[in-house]
Amino acid sequence: MVGYLLPHPPILIDKIGNGEEKKCQATLEALEKVTDEILEYKPDVVVVISPHAPIFSDVFFLNDKPTIEGSLTRWGVRGVEFKFHNNLKIVEDIAKMSKKEGLSVGFVTDKIERRYGISRELDHGAMVPLYFVTKKYRDFELIHTAYCMVDDIKLYRYGMIIRKALEKHGKRSLIIASGDLSHKLKEDGPYGFAKEGVEFDKLLVDLLQKSDIKGLYDIEPEFYERAAECGFRSIKVLIGAFDGYEVESKVYSYEGPFGVGYCVAGFYQKGSTTSLLDEIAIKKEQRLKKIRENEDEYIRLARESLEYYVKHRRYMDYIPDYVTERMLKERAGVFVSIKKDGNLRGCIGTIYPTQENIAKEIIRNAVAAGFHDPRFEEVTEDELDSLVYDVDILSTPEKVTSRSELDPKKYGVIVKKGVRQGLLLPDLEGVDTVQQQLRIACQKAGIDYDREDFEIERFTVERHK
Repeated sequence: MVGYLLPHPPILIDKIGNGEEKKCQATLEALEKVTDEILEYKPDVVVVISPHAPIFSDVFFLNDKPTIEGSLTRWGVRGVEFKFHNNLKIVEDIAKMSKKEGLSVGFVTDKIERRYGISRELDHGAMVPLYFVTKKYRDFELIHTAYCMVDDIKLYRYGMIIRKALEKHGKRSLIIASGDLSHKLKEDGPYGFAKEGVEFDKLLVDLLQKSDIKGLYDIEPEFYERAAECGFRSIKVLIGAFDGYEVESKVYSYEGPFGVGYCVAGFYQKGSTTSLLDEIAIKKEQRLKKIRENEDEYIRLARESLEYYVKHRRYMDYIPDYVTERMLKERAGVFVSIKKDGNLRGCIGTIYPTQENIAKEIIRNAVAAGFHDPRFEEVTEDELDSLVYDVDILSTPEKVTSRSELDPKKYGVIVKKGVRQGLLLPDLEGVDTVQQQLRIACQKAGIDYDREDFEIERFTVERHK
């Protein structure tokens, strides 16, 4: 078994880059070395795990089209097309094994494509790596899949299943974890700058250079989410495919000339060893235990309120003795956010107080976040141990007469037009300018940012996390 982490910026392709690709010379040279290795290895099947194939919250996309195709037409390049035979027997076995192991695999039908605008054609996360591979070697079948937004254990187990399905059919196989690293390396980059971006890329590259695979599972979800990467989960599926074996990883190159980190790395199977699965589970338990031990009164009340409701199907009818005097006497709007594995699981709040005190506001809104956020299914009892909570206490909103009074890191905003109203909390990942903040708030309110006038209010939050 051989695997690679390969970046996927279309600008690497000379017909798209038009000379700009030369700024990625280290990456291009590394891809040359990797494709030489692939030519020598001669895989029967190539599995591509792409972050730009259809991504679902808890379902792994798996392409079941007999022939998988794509082209670079979207980037103005004609005549560069991809067409691969799909090994449907392996695809069927991955789906069956996943179901047996309690993982969900989803196929996209023609009807789903038309209804939701989802495509089974090859995405650039698959095509860019395959463009370089097929320059030298084309004699392989393709399995096209994606990760989903589940925990490390499930990502790892999906990789294990892919490996078992490939071995069942006796195929010489190669797995490509497609992904770029942080998208926030430079102020003038496409997503701006975040110090976590530079820190995450350095940490990940250092770990891969040392073949410290276990160390990858010490990286906190909140940290790599702030880094705005798209390849880490692909890597974790790939690592699962090496279950039971030592892994030697080798970094061929790393650079970020355009504000996005591009890493080319190889993963090679060595001698047998014990499974990482138990260690990953222990690390997750330790992380959550640490979070629980550091909860303040606001977070603890939100968590216990939702847990009580899930188990008893009624609101908590008592106030715990750890609740502070301030929480009992003061009134304020409150937002409760719930996350699972670093991803939003629910968020509901009140701009103005609706209950007699902050404590009861938290109790109501914690339940609402778990049960009444229309974007998510209701929280179930088996999820409770995996949930992490944030509580924001809002100040009384005040009207703004000039946008110069706004700061998306310090103030949240409320936009109003008649009965339409939208709110956005401050200091959110990816919201770096006033214009971004107002556009998103207007979108939530159904207000046309460019064509309609609207009122603006600002507020601060006291954040508990």
